[in-house]
Amino acid sequence: MTKKIIKRRTENSIAIEKPLHPLLHRIYSTRGISSMNELERGLEHLLPFHDLMGINEAVRLLFDAIKHQQKILIVGDFDADGATSTAVAIRALKELGATSVDYLVPNRFAFGYGLTPELVQVAKENFAPDLIVTVDNGIANHAGVVASKKLGIKVIVTDHHLPADTLPDADAIVNPNQPGDSFASKHIAGVGVIFYVMLALRRYLSEQNWFCQKNIPEPNMSRLLDLVALGTVADVVSLDHNNRILVYQGLRRIRAGQCVPGMTALLEISGKNQSRVMASDLGFAVAPRLNAAGRLDDMSLGIECLLTSDLTRARELALVLTQLNDERREIEQDMQIQAVDALKKIQTTMQVNGICLFDEEWHQGVVGIVAGRIKDRVHRPVIAFALSGTNELKGSARSISGLHIRDVLADIAVKYPNLISKLGGHAMAAGLTLPRANYDTFARVFNEAVSEKLGKMDLQHALLSDGELGQDELSLESAEVLREAGPFGQSFPEPLFDGTFQILEQRLVGGRHLKLTLNHAEQMIQAIAFNVDINQWPDYHCDQINIAYRLDVNEYRGKRSVQLIVEHIETA
Repeated sequence: MTKKIIKRRTENSIAIEKPLHPLLHRIYSTRGISSMNELERGLEHLLPFHDLMGINEAVRLLFDAIKHQQKILIVGDFDADGATSTAVAIRALKELGATSVDYLVPNRFAFGYGLTPELVQVAKENFAPDLIVTVDNGIANHAGVVASKKLGIKVIVTDHHLPADTLPDADAIVNPNQPGDSFASKHIAGVGVIFYVMLALRRYLSEQNWFCQKNIPEPNMSRLLDLVALGTVADVVSLDHNNRILVYQGLRRIRAGQCVPGMTALLEISGKNQSRVMASDLGFAVAPRLNAAGRLDDMSLGIECLLTSDLTRARELALVLTQLNDERREIEQDMQIQAVDALKKIQTTMQVNGICLFDEEWHQGVVGIVAGRIKDRVHRPVIAFALSGTNELKGSARSISGLHIRDVLADIAVKYPNLISKLGGHAMAAGLTLPRANYDTFARVFNEAVSEKLGKMDLQHALLSDGELGQDELSLESAEVLREAGPFGQSFPEPLFDGTFQILEQRLVGGRHLKLTLNHAEQMIQAIAFNVDINQWPDYHCDQINIAYRLDVNEYRGKRSVQLIVEHIETA
């Protein structure tokens, strides 16, 4: 396991036009905030939808389909971003007056990712759509678009993934990452893209006097923001200013109880306080339950949970999703043990920087999680593969900061044209398919490509700290201030502090979690470190520790107190 070190973040200047809490000034200045305008979280500060290339064409096609009561089919993806994107599209279109809207999500084990020709045939036979709208996919599905057009089905692609050198021949494409697009938030999630399309469609319908003509209320699109927040956090996209607004506004609605019943049910079964929900709760409690459906079964379960208006039904579906997530955890734990053993064997024979792992028994729905776990363990890019048919492998890649994994794979595909069958993804995560016979060659080539890139990088696994907290800052007030300062997430990380503390008490709880009572400058404070090495902790010979920690609010029997969530612990 790569040893972690703690580095202090560097503060930058902020142009302050109004009072700012000193602790927040410190936090924001280390996250690239240079102006108070970047901290505005009102909906009026969202980027305008007309900056998105292709959005006018998409709106006109949707209006034509709604006006003529054509059949619209949403084709989603089998992860949480895809599920929330599908739910946003379905809910919005129905409120906007569409009379025939349905959805289809490919089963990852039967069809693979996106709008494939095989999926188009299923769509034709089961739904006979006039218009297909992809959400969170489509930009790489050239053949699927061609198959749709041959059948007389129009296609709107809404996506956020990076495109290849050519674009599919869709009737309209809305993707901020397509060449020539001026939309400033290149990191918006798929759910954010379709939300923007629905915003633009609502405006167009209003200008056409549609709502008066049909005697239907003009919907408030902000009612969809709970779903937008969930999909954005779940997809681990960078929380730039625009994404922070979307997530913040969605969290506000969830806390106020103005969310879909499925959200309430998933928070309930996760044991989360809805009135105080944080972005991290969406990422670590709600999203895994949704994702479990797509990993092990059928994402339609998750989508139905987000679409139902019946809380009782939502609770039933949330229970099924939780059971699937428990099953996923068991599968993942076994696969992770096998992955660690395989990694040890590889490392005994050679220096590996780009790590490929494969086992014939691995579950293809879980390889992405395993790749992420091993990446965190060794601080190197990892691709975990599983069988997808007799002669094909599907891989899920996870990268480290500074190495764009999708670009690495694209470079390999250009240099070795017949090595990879399909690829797609982002800077930090990607997917690919290759013939089983190519695995050994690909593993060697991937390691070489990554080693070349990593040679120019600092490969120490550093935890970036916001420094020490003074005695007056280790308080419930500070924890509350930080709690409301977000949302925090990818590229806008939750505040992390470091310091030296005296141990007063230490004990294991829940088998692997270290419960601590600490002393700092004559101040007693509670702390917990999750999933510690039980061969090392508790250590009753140790009375002083260095830790990296987050400030948290602990609620127990109506009493609220400050608590430290320990991210890293070592003897002082």
